[in-house]
Amino acid sequence: MSLFSDVVLLVIFPIILSLFFYRKLKSSSSKTVNTPPGSSGWPIVGESIKFGSAGPQKFIKERMEKYSPDVFHTSLLGEKLAVFCGAQGNKFVFTNETTVLTSWWPQAMKKALISPELSENEAKEIRKSQKGFLPDILKPEALKQYIPVMDAMARDHVASEWTPRYVVKVSPLAMKYTFGLACRLFMNVVEPDRIDKLTKHFTRVITGFMAVPIDLPGTAYNSAINGGKLVRAELLNIISARREEIRENKETIGRDFLSKMLLVTDEDGEFMTEKEICNNIIGLLVASYETTSTAVTFVLKHLAEYPHIYDKVYEEQMEIKKSKKPGDLLCWEDVQKMKYTWNVACESLRLAPPGQGAFREAATDFTYAGFTIPKGWKVFWTVHTSHRDPKYFPDPDKFDPSRFEGSGPAPYSYVPFGGGPRMCPGKEYARLEILVFIYNVVTNFKLEKLSPNEKVLFRSSLVLTEGLPVRLVPHKN
Repeated sequence: MSLFSDVVLLVIFPIILSLFFYRKLKSSSSKTVNTPPGSSGWPIVGESIKFGSAGPQKFIKERMEKYSPDVFHTSLLGEKLAVFCGAQGNKFVFTNETTVLTSWWPQAMKKALISPELSENEAKEIRKSQKGFLPDILKPEALKQYIPVMDAMARDHVASEWTPRYVVKVSPLAMKYTFGLACRLFMNVVEPDRIDKLTKHFTRVITGFMAVPIDLPGTAYNSAINGGKLVRAELLNIISARREEIRENKETIGRDFLSKMLLVTDEDGEFMTEKEICNNIIGLLVASYETTSTAVTFVLKHLAEYPHIYDKVYEEQMEIKKSKKPGDLLCWEDVQKMKYTWNVACESLRLAPPGQGAFREAATDFTYAGFTIPKGWKVFWTVHTSHRDPKYFPDPDKFDPSRFEGSGPAPYSYVPFGGGPRMCPGKEYARLEILVFIYNVVTNFKLEKLSPNEKVLFRSSLVLTEGLPVRLVPHKN
């Protein structure tokens, strides 16, 4: 044997031996701790590519069948996750939010969205007393005053973007409306150029922040990070200018969400920092840019696909319209009458939920469904495993708004907005925005789908590959 071979053997053999014992040790430890079965996929990438290409519904269904219908492990966005399935999984997560589980976001997502110096410790982002502030300003009693504004903006949007055309693409128009409305209500930003700039930056963030977390030039994730920096810079300019304006005018009552956040104090009399406010607004804008616009798009998609359901929605909305004087804007009482329309929206959210679930972290070791989840493991609960469960929704692929009549679905089976103490605080805002928009479209047009076989892809949310092109058929009044 040559000297070179001897040297190679001396170097490589200890490495091989170390790997052998490492794998044996890992195998031994995994036998003593009965963690959920599953696969971690490739290093760093994990199973993120498979998740994106298959879509969450197919990806999770396959692993439930292969590993466990209750909980399995995978690796997404550079993190090892225990995926909780079904209504019982939802119940466990939602009822243990303050005991064995704690709030958590993947570092890859935070890096693209949140100010870096605040991303490591959520407690530093929003003080305890301020965490209840956002839910307060998003409650129905606070949102009532914004319904006329929503309606006025929806009217203008439909008149300028829909009425002059025979054919439109619903998805980009819904996004334009929901994001413009958010800028108006949250920050009183109405300048088209400024909104367009924010929209452009947000598009980069949303397109790439759920991509494989490889931060190299040219990757979607790198583009998302750079887009996030531009969004934060723009928002900080807006926040700083508003703070100075409040000081000069000696304002004490906020005229919009931004002003309210600048004026609120904690129990020690301290104000939110501008970066804390920026992070809060980013959360609101992300939901408005993508989540609510996706919900609106799929409601209109289903109305175009089911004429008999559209006719019932049209009848309900026209009764409301006929009760109004010409030029009168919608009010809270009008929206409360849209019961069937909301059932339709709920069924659309069941079949096409904009959010796919949410993340948590194990604060301590705990046992679920016979498996041990060690402290520090990340947890992901998912909407699809209960929304498509025939036990709770017979003939689950059928579009049937009557499921939401009476007492509605069983607890923990229908969770498009989550549940428990961390249920989405924007639920009521989304409901009002969806219903007001549907009112303005349906009372003006009937919709005819132009691409019956249009595919649905998954990015950070559900995406229609062609943007849902429809022919507008104006009503003959």
